[in-house]
Amino acid sequence: MDEALLLRGALAGYGAAFAGGRWPRAAQAMLAAAVGLHTGALALRWAAHGHGPFTTLHEVLSSNLWSLALIFLAAAARWPEVRAAWRAAWPVLALLAAWLLASDGGRGHFPATYATTLLYLHAVAGKLFLGLLLVAVALALLPLARSTPAAMAQRAGALAWAFAGAAFVAESLMLVIGAAWAQDAWGRYWAWDPLETWAFATWLALAAALHARHAQGPAAKRHALWLAGVFVIAFLTFFGVPFLSAAPHQGAL
Repeated sequence: MDEALLLRGALAGYGAAFAGGRWPRAAQAMLAAAVGLHTGALALRWAAHGHGPFTTLHEVLSSNLWSLALIFLAAAARWPEVRAAWRAAWPVLALLAAWLLASDGGRGHFPATYATTLLYLHAVAGKLFLGLLLVAVALALLPLARSTPAAMAQRAGALAWAFAGAAFVAESLMLVIGAAWAQDAWGRYWAWDPLETWAFATWLALAAALHARHAQGPAAKRHALWLAGVFVIAFLTFFGVPFLSAAPHQGAL
């Protein structure tokens, strides 16, 4: 089976799920099928290149689109509030899918410093963080829709902050594992390079959002927008800084 064919099928499946708008059974099934096809495409690329999808913009976009969709799908299978919040999440996935389609799928360089288990632990923690945060933001925005029943809005608001707390734990692990990897690879735990600085700023922003929610109580609209702002910072950290900065993560040789 051809990787490109599977990836095109996955992107078509994502598009079909996006077109569903809300969360009918058909859209859920199409998203699950898209994740399955995408899993196959990533597995074939991994086997062909001998390493995980971490080295190019195309690979970063592809693996993160897959992980975001998978985490949202898993959460939606358990909580009906997540299914109801689908409309708030799909624009992020649609943006990544369109960007992936326009990116260069060529082979990248796998630095020697990437040949460590810490890379995979760091990547898994990061993907969990971003996926859990996306679910949290979608849930936090759900009560702002006038059509949302009051009982569901209350449950969604509480659930949003549970997911945000889990995202904070995952991001903390990502930073700690990243520091250990940096010490092993480059002889320093932290150097305040652009990516490290933005990652720490994201951690502080999420910590502040969680603290404000705990100290000030529900205040749905203000805290939902705050959480959405944290996601914007996280999105720029993942998909902006590594590819726009003149000196991202110096030492990856």
